[in-house]
Amino acid sequence: MSAAGSTSAEAFGPTGPSGLLDVLNVASVVLDPTGRIVLWSPQAEELFGYPAGEALGRYAAHVMVHERHVELVVKLFSDVMATGRSWEGAFPIRRKDGSTRLVEFRNMRLVDDRGDVYALGLAADRSTVRLLERDLALSTRMVTQSPIGLAVLDTRLRYLSVNPALERIDGVPAAEHLGRTVREVLPMLDVDSLESAVLEVLRTGVPLVDRFAMGRTPADPDQDHAWSISLYRLEDTRDTVLGVALSVVDVTDQYRAGVEAEAARRRLALIADASARIGTTLDLERTADELADVAVPELADIAAVDLLDAVVSGRRTSLGPSEHAVIRALAVRAADAPDALSAADPPGGIARYAPDRLVTECVRTGRPVMVAQVDDEDLARIARSPEAAALLARAGVHSYLAVPLIARGEVLGALDLKRTRNPLPFGRDDLLLARELAARAAVQIDNARWYQNARSTALTLQRSLLPSHPAVTGGLEVASRYQPAGATTEVGGDWFDVIPLEDGKTALVVGDVMGSGIDAAATMGRLRTATTTLASLDLDPAVLLEHLDKITSGLDHSIATCVYAVHDPRLGRFRIANAGHLPPARVRPGHPPELLDLPTGAPLGVGGVAFSSTDVDFAPGDQLVLYTDGLVETRKHSLDERLDALLALLDDPARPLEELCDVLLRALHHPDNHDDVALLVARGRIL
Repeated sequence: MSAAGSTSAEAFGPTGPSGLLDVLNVASVVLDPTGRIVLWSPQAEELFGYPAGEALGRYAAHVMVHERHVELVVKLFSDVMATGRSWEGAFPIRRKDGSTRLVEFRNMRLVDDRGDVYALGLAADRSTVRLLERDLALSTRMVTQSPIGLAVLDTRLRYLSVNPALERIDGVPAAEHLGRTVREVLPMLDVDSLESAVLEVLRTGVPLVDRFAMGRTPADPDQDHAWSISLYRLEDTRDTVLGVALSVVDVTDQYRAGVEAEAARRRLALIADASARIGTTLDLERTADELADVAVPELADIAAVDLLDAVVSGRRTSLGPSEHAVIRALAVRAADAPDALSAADPPGGIARYAPDRLVTECVRTGRPVMVAQVDDEDLARIARSPEAAALLARAGVHSYLAVPLIARGEVLGALDLKRTRNPLPFGRDDLLLARELAARAAVQIDNARWYQNARSTALTLQRSLLPSHPAVTGGLEVASRYQPAGATTEVGGDWFDVIPLEDGKTALVVGDVMGSGIDAAATMGRLRTATTTLASLDLDPAVLLEHLDKITSGLDHSIATCVYAVHDPRLGRFRIANAGHLPPARVRPGHPPELLDLPTGAPLGVGGVAFSSTDVDFAPGDQLVLYTDGLVETRKHSLDERLDALLALLDDPARPLEELCDVLLRALHHPDNHDDVALLVARGRIL
């Protein structure tokens, strides 16, 4: 099969006949010294057309060659008999049927045990011989020059022949293959699966085509290669199994290209996933968590999202070469790496990183820092402390990458990535992907931190504008609650107030400025101040609302709803006016809770609409509940259903007011309602 040759059949024992002679159909003829035929084989009968009975005893030259060559053949025969040297050549013969055929001859002298001399003639059809020669030459040339590695294994899985291409692939000379098994020649391969496949092909005769395998050979012991292996059972013309032909094609380049294409596809998928998953809210910690979730485990085994503490506080900062980086950890994720988690800064914690630390270098320069192969010295520059470095070493951190989080030209912090379980070091493609993720996430993080700063400012302003009041004032016991909007929603303009008046009277106010943010909080503060000032004039509630309406109209088109109620313990009543607000609820012992039937009125700021006051009886032990719409409104239920739910919770007039506030907030404030809530509850004092 190749120029490398093959092993002999030593120690094999008897084997079955080969079919090659049958293909050649070689005729055998024995002549006596005079040239007469004394032995005539069946193949000779077939080749020359004469049965043995007609050939035996005749001169061979008259039977086996054309009459034109009789004289030459007789001379050659005489030379063989005289000298013992054999001769060969091709001569045309005339068969018994008169047809002519070109035949290859081989002639040699024989001597028997008595010293008698004979001549052996071997003959075969020239066209059959030439066909086999061409096939052999073609197969030999193809095998020798083929870029595909080719080998023949016997039924005991030992190499019989190896072509030069396989020598190059294996890095082992052909002579060191022959007579040895694959396991002996290439111990670094997964030989078990290959041998199992060869045995299966030997057993079934079904070819195995394009089986993928990976490993290393002496030709390139430091790099993995990929091969496509095909196996074919070899049989002779008698269906005797001779062994297995094996072809090997090195497909490492195609495999690596496929791996790179798959990696590119996964990178695009990860970027698309990041676009959908990062920045779903304006919550800073949630956005950082989303970035860390995307990075692990697709890009890294450990990911941390860290911001400069000054940036979180809304201050711009730049680090000098000798300055520490004050880092606030926002999120940490790890894929089954508890030691690495212990080494990381806990979310919410603040740590100082020395100027020589890699994360400090990253946020100071605004450039990525990558250490493909981490050693102990690198771990000391990655971790915040020697103890943390030891934990990272125990976790098996072997590759590190930090990319800056940059938004609107400002370095916010860093995305810190480590690998433990993934054996591959960070490379150029990983760096490009990490920078893309960081760039997309940084904008969302920047939006979240500015929103959080603005919300904190508005919330601080609003809380500073809300009153603190005594639990008892005039003839009332009072309790209140204010709950700001959720973290992902801007602060609203809800407010309440408890204003002591002359003669033991008390004014209760609950209002809601439409809109949100600092503007709403500022408008709320101005209206509260105006309400307190007007209340001191002891104005009728309707008149007071008319003044507030004029004030609101001048506040940049602001709109607000409001309930203003004045309690007079001497008269045992509330006098109430409503400006577009939800009706208060009254609870009286021995009576079902009720919503007060008041003229609704128009919201403040509409202008030109008269307000009216209503007197409501209020005895000691009675309760009045004022609230803003954030307590009862939801997207899934009608307002009537929610107001009925409010009344159902007011079933115990004796319940402590602080407890009642908690019950109402816990039961009624729906998670999908991101509005502020102001709640004010008053009970008539029993003297």
